[in-house]
Amino acid sequence: MRTRQARLAVVIILGAALAACAAYKAQHKCANGGCPDDARITAEVQALFNQHTELQPPNHVYVMTLDSVVYLTGKVSTDLQRETAVSLARQVSGVRSVNDNISLTYRSGP
Repeated sequence: MRTRQARLAVVIILGAALAACAAYKAQHKCANGGCPDDARITAEVQALFNQHTELQPPNHVYVMTLDSVVYLTGKVSTDLQRETAVSLARQVSGVRSVNDNISLTYRSGP
């Protein structure tokens, strides 16, 4: 009798785990390895950045895309440069959202 209950419990637990996994995959279509468009999105964002001299050295913004979410890191001199980088990233087709982790580097002097 206990073996039957144990087997039933295992079946119920496995069924719940499989249902949770299916729900997660439906919500996160590109999990485990990213979306096929991630490399294209990253390249297009970087190409837009290359067209804007205010984002060039000594400023530098790194771009990474995972599951169609663009992650921006690096350093710029002004809030306007950071806003420009975020705005440009949002313009690329297929971007679901932009995660802004760009920090500001304040320079002293003239």
